[in-house]
Amino acid sequence: MRYDYKTENVCSQVISFDIDGDVISNIEFYGGCNGNLKAISKLVDGWTVEKIEQYLLGNTCGRRPTSCADQLAKAVRKAYDEQHAA
Repeated sequence: MRYDYKTENVCSQVISFDIDGDVISNIEFYGGCNGNLKAISKLVDGWTVEKIEQYLLGNTCGRRPTSCADQLAKAVRKAYDEQHAA
């Protein structure tokens, strides 16, 4: 299932990814630091929601209380929870 997440307080505006059970793949960031976000997308491709949270949740960017990586962790958790709420 393809999922789009509207980010908050970061340069990227949307994170789009596929979720199959708890596995995340085909991550795309729209906006933000292109090179860094492409690298993060490649590194975590195929990871589970839990593993992404373990490594990325709470990451900050400068003075911001969040980052694109933190937003990804929040996005995959939200997608997983919505998928399993039904």
